[in-house]
Amino acid sequence: MHDLRQDLDPLWRAAGRLKVANGGRGIMFIAAHEGEGTSSVAASFALIAAERSRRAAWLIDLDLYDNPQFEAFRHGSFATSGLSRAYDASLGAKPFYDIVPTQRPARSGKGAKAKLLAAHQVTGTQLLVTRFDIDRVAHGSKIHLSTRPDWWAALRRGADWMIVDAPAIDRSGAGLAMVSQMDGVIIVVQADRTRPETVTNLTKEIEAYGGRALGVVMTHMRADSRFIDRLAG
Repeated sequence: MHDLRQDLDPLWRAAGRLKVANGGRGIMFIAAHEGEGTSSVAASFALIAAERSRRAAWLIDLDLYDNPQFEAFRHGSFATSGLSRAYDASLGAKPFYDIVPTQRPARSGKGAKAKLLAAHQVTGTQLLVTRFDIDRVAHGSKIHLSTRPDWWAALRRGADWMIVDAPAIDRSGAGLAMVSQMDGVIIVVQADRTRPETVTNLTKEIEAYGGRALGVVMTHMRADSRFIDRLAG
């Protein structure tokens, strides 16, 4: 991943104008194809949000099988000092995933139900990064994502920002399952690679699932170029 914070000030200012009914703001980053740079943009934006928030900012990684955001911060990406405390991320609500077929949750030494989803604090920041414990999912089981508005509402009550890193559409529909819970969705495209009609089609998909496509951020641009966003206030 690459630290893009110095390029994201226009995006931060535009996102700060998002109007929300209650609690923190929610924004998703998604791309049509893998390799567009979505995770770098999401993580960089999340660090900016954490620096400027009164409460915590959460970076929710919808790649539950590989947890790339957790792994990146665990290894000190973005000049951070790794991860410190871990919190139960169930938030007293049914989380946004189901295990099929249903499996009995493992139990800790004290007999309490162990949680598959945790939020790990990035050392020295107010940023929390999610991690799904895929190793405790029974072999042969599948993970199905569900919208679960109660979970997202609980997160809004405790955080100023929830930033969602969604897998590319050509790999998974996980992001589309959650767009209705976001205040806006940013499409990440790689300069000179993504076709305009691809962006148009993805925008229509986001809206068909109840989301609001706010605009586009371009990555891998020339040194004399600037990030582009078309956010609606």
